[in-house]
Amino acid sequence: MADRSLVPLKNNHIDTGMGFERLAVALQGKTSNYDTDVFSPLLNKIEDLSGLKYRPENEEKHKQALMVNIAMRVISDHVRAISFSIADGQLPSNTGAGYVIRRILRRAVRYGYQSLELKEPFMYRLVPVLANQMGNAFPELATQKVLIEKVIKEEETSFFRTLELGLKRIDQICIKLNSDKKNVVPGKEVFELYDTFGFPVDLTNLIAEGYRMTIDEGSFNEELQKQKNRSRKDAQTETSDWIILKEDDQEEFVGYDFAESDVYITRYRKVIVKGKELYQLVFNFTPFYAEGGGQVGDRGYIEANGAKTSIFDTKKENNLIIHFANELPLDTNLNFKAVVDIDKRTLTANNHTATHLMHEALREVLGAHVEQKGSLVNEKYLRFDFSHFGKVTDEELAKVETLVNQRIRQSIDLEEQRMVPVNKAKEMGAMMLFGEKYGDVVRVIKFGSSIELCGGIHAEKTSQIGSFKITAESSIASGIRRIEAITSVAADKHLQSQLNLLHEVRDLLKGPKDIKKAISDLLGQNSKLNKEIALLKKDKAGDVKKELLDAIEPINGVNFLAKKVDLDSGAIKDLAFQLKGEVDDLFMILGAETDGKVIISIALSDSLVKGKDLHAGNMIRELAKEIGGGGGGQPTFATAGGKNASGISIALAKAKDYLA
Repeated sequence: MADRSLVPLKNNHIDTGMGFERLAVALQGKTSNYDTDVFSPLLNKIEDLSGLKYRPENEEKHKQALMVNIAMRVISDHVRAISFSIADGQLPSNTGAGYVIRRILRRAVRYGYQSLELKEPFMYRLVPVLANQMGNAFPELATQKVLIEKVIKEEETSFFRTLELGLKRIDQICIKLNSDKKNVVPGKEVFELYDTFGFPVDLTNLIAEGYRMTIDEGSFNEELQKQKNRSRKDAQTETSDWIILKEDDQEEFVGYDFAESDVYITRYRKVIVKGKELYQLVFNFTPFYAEGGGQVGDRGYIEANGAKTSIFDTKKENNLIIHFANELPLDTNLNFKAVVDIDKRTLTANNHTATHLMHEALREVLGAHVEQKGSLVNEKYLRFDFSHFGKVTDEELAKVETLVNQRIRQSIDLEEQRMVPVNKAKEMGAMMLFGEKYGDVVRVIKFGSSIELCGGIHAEKTSQIGSFKITAESSIASGIRRIEAITSVAADKHLQSQLNLLHEVRDLLKGPKDIKKAISDLLGQNSKLNKEIALLKKDKAGDVKKELLDAIEPINGVNFLAKKVDLDSGAIKDLAFQLKGEVDDLFMILGAETDGKVIISIALSDSLVKGKDLHAGNMIRELAKEIGGGGGGQPTFATAGGKNASGISIALAKAKDYLA
């Protein structure tokens, strides 16, 4: 309960913990999961990759053997979790379940890197072994083996790059601490390595020991606790107990047939999310579709005695359809009329049906290897993730778009079949989507030759969609592409905005008959003018160069040059390197004001950097203060930008002080 008290469950059961692996242990007479043939093929492959042996006998007496054994167990266990998750549609990411997959993968890589000396991607090489072993029981492992390998390899490659950066970072930290006569790595630095680069504390400690240093574990733990506290605060949710108003065994969804229905509230509870108070309501019946299968939840309201309570979202939790409201009705015991926002639902249904049509079109254009890997369907647009191993070309996207619009114009009727035995649905050729767990009976959605198992809301006929337009195509992971598209009102607005833009362009070009040719001619003229301008700038720079050579002033064995010029930054840099090649022991500082920007640049001969310990980058940072800006660069060349043009002359004069 919310107050942490415990109450007896209605039904009492015993959880024996006898999962598949433990059952294998018992049947095969082993003492550990890892000694069974469930794990032995993976462990054998890890032995081949690492050149080390898995020896569980008397491992507690041999520290090195124990370390190797633990690493192999972690890797064999984690590659299973990762592979099954990817096959089930979950990709590594920085949020939610995808973040869990990424952390699991990186943990396994760290064990291989640290304990098995595996310094390049290796996890993906275990996938064929797992697919061969478990593919019959879990066919997705076999059919998506190439995809799983690609995703894991890309994640590994990315993490190894991160590890390399982290190694460089800790080397820099230790070298600096040594130079400062310190022998303890601060906890803040250890935490940065852990949080940013994925370095475990023991690996950081191991590297620090190589520099004869230790780490401050106490302050590291403090930083770690601060992060945990921040995370808890960000995710803080307080949920009160359900207030039961009426007992109701099973809530029924009637939204496939009705957008309105008479309901009563069976239970409700208060929830506080990040300090904001809201309420969750459960009805005996509901026309509101709960978020699922990529489709967002319905909005709308409930009404009684003329008073409306807005429902801003609908989700499912433990088979309960939960309606989110910012406030409770004044009397929760009344009978209510539940009304779905039909405009939002219609637009969402259009996008959902278009998603099915596009899925079929993608398989026709790209091949049967295309499988859905994720989707988002709301009233504004649709997003569809799918397996494909290359960029979808503009020509292929155009074909997909054409096929979908053809089927929209054919006005194909929705054929919906509910309570279809799942085996019968398979015989019908229905697409089984990623990550979905199907029961004994399913709902089949058919639009012509498009047949999918789906629980979402759809258009009554394809012509309701109006039109379909792809707006973006991109990669989101190795072997996973994403298409975003719009339909109906959004597609009409997009088309109208493009036509308006075309009219504006035509007007700017003075109404040519052939806009494409007019733009091509304009680009050609622009290119020609740019070349002429470049030649003029080159000639101008040549004249400036003569003036600068005449303005060089010898000071204490240095050829000093300080001048304000009328050149851009590119011309100044080119001129600086020309003069460095022609004038020995050159110290040049140039200032300029161009296109509203103020710049100063310093160029030094190599001989001055070595012989007089001058550094252009250090000097420019100090002189940049005079122009109200900042900058930096290399010892021989540096530049800075600012806003104060009057400071140029001051900076030029101050530069001479470095030769005093």
